Amino acid sequence: MTLAAFLATWMVCLLAAVAPGPAVLMAARVGLTEGFRTGLAVAAGIGMGAVTWALAALFGLSLLFDYAPMLLTLFKIGGALFLIWMAFKMWRHADDPIAEADPNATPRTLWGAFRLGLLTQYSNPKPAIFFGAVFVGMIPAATPAWTLALLLVCIFLGETLWTAFVARLFSLEKTRRFYMTVKHLIDRVFGGLLALLGIKIAAT
Repeated sequence: MTLAAFLATWMVCLLAAVAPGPAVLMAARVGLTEGFRTGLAVAAGIGMGAVTWALAALFGLSLLFDYAPMLLTLFKIGGALFLIWMAFKMWRHADDPIAEADPNATPRTLWGAFRLGLLTQYSNPKPAIFFGAVFVGMIPAATPAWTLALLLVCIFLGETLWTAFVARLFSLEKTRRFYMTVKHLIDRVFGGLLALLGIKIAAT
């Protein structure tokens, strides 16, 4: 595999990571409501989730989905239900004033944030099909294992750094002050978008 082919493959994967979806939306929301440190942990979970789907594609999961479409349907329905549940929670608590939050409540741990990012990425099985199509079309069969491992590292970095940037952008003080004034509206917008993405995943 030439360097040009490697970079082209990574660029395609990076463009897919940048495209708006559940992962980007979740990173933005966590950065906005819980700060950059928690958002960074979510971003790491999202990156690891992308690597998991890429590994699955390398081991033929996308082919399994082609031969067993019911399995893909079950994955999509499960992921959609997770996203809709998260959306329901956002919508339900949209009117809760931030000032009335319980000061004794335990904040989300970094592991909990990482797990949230991982589950958000797992909620959409389409990356397995995407990676499968990209790998089949752009990676030669004789590509050595170390090259594939390096590509997985680059996929992790691309997904993590982009969603971390999104989390950082939404964690800025000016952004958070604006959120404080229109929390009810923003939470409903975020929840509505997340629910729509869940429905789209289940329906396509």
